[in-house]
Amino acid sequence: MKSITINGSKRESVGKKSTKALRNAGQVPCVLYGGGQEPLHFAAEEIAFQNLVYTPDVHTVEIKLEGDKTFNAVLQDIQFHPVTDAILHMDFYEIFEDSEITMEIPIHTEGIPRGVKNGGVLRYNLRRLRVKGLPGDLPDYIVADVAKLKIGEKLYVTAVESDQYKIQHPDNTVICQVRTSRNIVALDEEEEDEGEEVAADDVPATEVDEAENKE
Repeated sequence: MKSITINGSKRESVGKKSTKALRNAGQVPCVLYGGGQEPLHFAAEEIAFQNLVYTPDVHTVEIKLEGDKTFNAVLQDIQFHPVTDAILHMDFYEIFEDSEITMEIPIHTEGIPRGVKNGGVLRYNLRRLRVKGLPGDLPDYIVADVAKLKIGEKLYVTAVESDQYKIQHPDNTVICQVRTSRNIVALDEEEEDEGEEVAADDVPATEVDEAENKE
């Protein structure tokens, strides 16, 4: 998994007045938990978090503080201003190479479902999977091959199991499925489509149906 470096400085004062002054100066107050120590308060420029916050990808974070050691961590919580969407506060949790962590990893679908070629619609039930593993073993994203899905078929989390991580969802959790639509055509499921292929991620899909996760 990719890592982002954040350069910051320790906070000597954590009161409301100090916090307001930091935000006015374009900095974000942060807290680092874990590691068997007291929470560590620090601050960093808001622009330093852009590649961490405003992206669908997940990253580990290398926090470098002036006059202190470097900490490896993951983003645990973030608070935004309700009107401006400016970052108000961030919580991080320290991680270690030999300790497992739980993270939500994005899913990238691969291939064109057979059912979509026949006029069906690919519906996504999950865009991310919650997995547990060692930081060095967690991928940037999880690939789900949907090419063989016919109309009415579903892809379950068991299809993307790996020795590198443990999926924290029940085995009957659905990642995606091909549903019927009004544009179904009478084609042999085994017939190859001579048209231009489009990645499954580009196939129009209806909104996520959370109820399907309970099936």
